[in-house]
Amino acid sequence: MKTRLAFVASIFLLVASPAAMGGQHQGWKKTSDIGVAVLLVSSLAVPAAQEDWQGFRQAAYSDALGEGVALLGKSLIHEERPNHMDDKSFPSGHATLAFAAVTTMYRRYGWQQGFPAYAVAALTGVARVEAREHHWWDVAAGAAFGIGSGWVMTHPINDRVQITPWVGDKGGGIALSMTF
Repeated sequence: MKTRLAFVASIFLLVASPAAMGGQHQGWKKTSDIGVAVLLVSSLAVPAAQEDWQGFRQAAYSDALGEGVALLGKSLIHEERPNHMDDKSFPSGHATLAFAAVTTMYRRYGWQQGFPAYAVAALTGVARVEAREHHWWDVAAGAAFGIGSGWVMTHPINDRVQITPWVGDKGGGIALSMTF
């Protein structure tokens, strides 16, 4: 319960941040920095607080794999940022790390912790675009890489209820499975 309240408080703080700074690019940049930090710390703090050291290890591996993929992408694909600061736009490291952390929480502990955290991750991605640090496709690719690392590196602690995304030749969707 405390964790969910912390996520809800984080969402309100993140939403208020760009508005408090006049909605300027720097406000959005700060919002994305706070969002990724909150999610990264949460992905490690939640299992540590529960003394779930296997979950802690899985979160660390997921976060590290996501960040490694983002750094590799930036070194191989030289795409200029919208603000013209450098050519390290693809993929968004913030989005990769945010979605890796969130997917780890979702996979390990279920939708109750994962769903609110996905809202923070999405806001982090939007903030990267609004700050003119990334194009939308940089954020989308980063989110996909982060989600992938979370799914590969994390195993559920309780698999009674699972919500699983799927993609096929003619569409995609979400599958809900429950064990009684």
